[in-house]
Amino acid sequence: MMVQGIDFGMIRAEFALPDAFGSAALAEAENARDRLAEGRLDATDIPFVTIDPPGSMDLDQAVHLTKSADGFVVHYAIADVAAVVNPGGALDIETRKRGQTFYLPDGSVPLHPRALSEGSASLLPDVVRPVALWRIELDGNAEPTSWTVTRALVKSVARLDYSTVQRDADAGTLHPSIAALPEFGRLRGISAVARGAIELKLPEQSVVREDSTADGSGQWHIVLEPRTEADDWNAEVSLLTGMCAGKMMIDAGVGLLRTLPPAEKSAVDALRRTALALGIVWPQDKSVGQILAGLDAQAPSTLALMSVAPSLLRGADYAAFDGQLPDLTVHSGIGAPYAHVTAPLRRLSDRFSTEVCLAISAGAAIPEWARTSLPELPPIMSGSDSLANKVDRACIDLTEVTLLEGRVGEVFDAVVMRAKDGKRAAEVFVPSVTVIAKCVGTPDDGERVKVRLTAVDMAKRTVEFTFPA
Repeated sequence: MMVQGIDFGMIRAEFALPDAFGSAALAEAENARDRLAEGRLDATDIPFVTIDPPGSMDLDQAVHLTKSADGFVVHYAIADVAAVVNPGGALDIETRKRGQTFYLPDGSVPLHPRALSEGSASLLPDVVRPVALWRIELDGNAEPTSWTVTRALVKSVARLDYSTVQRDADAGTLHPSIAALPEFGRLRGISAVARGAIELKLPEQSVVREDSTADGSGQWHIVLEPRTEADDWNAEVSLLTGMCAGKMMIDAGVGLLRTLPPAEKSAVDALRRTALALGIVWPQDKSVGQILAGLDAQAPSTLALMSVAPSLLRGADYAAFDGQLPDLTVHSGIGAPYAHVTAPLRRLSDRFSTEVCLAISAGAAIPEWARTSLPELPPIMSGSDSLANKVDRACIDLTEVTLLEGRVGEVFDAVVMRAKDGKRAAEVFVPSVTVIAKCVGTPDDGERVKVRLTAVDMAKRTVEFTFPA
């Protein structure tokens, strides 16, 4: 079912998302030049490609991956935002207020003006761009053996999207620059399980608009977007780079880590109980990561178990340090130290973390503007992360209630994602409208049931189903 006329402007207003940039910040973005051009490595001979969602213009990363005699070589080019944003300038001040790009169904609220993020700094195809270029060498098991990062000039030769990469991989016609990506990605996936990483591959709800009509309007609906293998392969390149960055920072005693404490025993025990209720075999010698990695992505029981698994990943934070290491240096979801360095057009912290890594790799002093800013970044990033999650949820909730308004009393087929427990009501997934919502009653985990829509509250943006129907 689809609807027209959803006003996501109310979400922007409710969460006070910033509107336009100030004139000084806009002028800086429109006149941005590479202030660190001298001495850049010329890497324009490497045929990089970008892999992003269809229609994306804020392209942070470009990749080139080859097999070597000993394993693999990854070249990963990251937009050099620090080279086009003046420390202490109007644009720098504005981006610190925003923290990151916020994505809504009808458009984004960008971290940087589009003249920069979708223009002069974006790694668009067939144009030369300044980047921070990572070179990572890996052995035959795709474990990193050495890495460096330096300022360079690169040129992307193709803009790809996930579905195209997956289609070409299935057909055996991948672009030569990423022909080794499936093998690399699978090996890195094996490495993740061995590290104890917890990878949640739960399909995500997204609000999308059908092709616009002649008057420029369109119909909104919700889709469930499963993760493809191509999503995972590409993510492994970014994760690998962030892990190398985290190791560099720890060894140097200065940086900004993304951290996550180990899962609490109570959360693991609860997940084990849910698995048992769903009929999922969980041997005592198998870790959480091994169990989740081995699930059938299409099974209703997988959807149910994955919906409970996020309780394992609570307490994510940012840790800035200079001299003394923080008490927690690892991200338990990844199973290793990790730092955000691969999305500087869309995430504030990456500009500073990348600058730290560039200095460490060159054996040079970290620029004062980057070093002194590190302690300021954790609260900025935690606050913007929380806001982004709330905005995303609000957009989905608004679409759900709009889709279901006027349908109270109807009966729907559903899959139980989570049974009722002492604290929370049951939660069901209704495929026909791609809605995930509270359900009054006591259906069992993973059960296929019929539920009745009993409440739609437009003001609170909530819907409620009841079992039995």
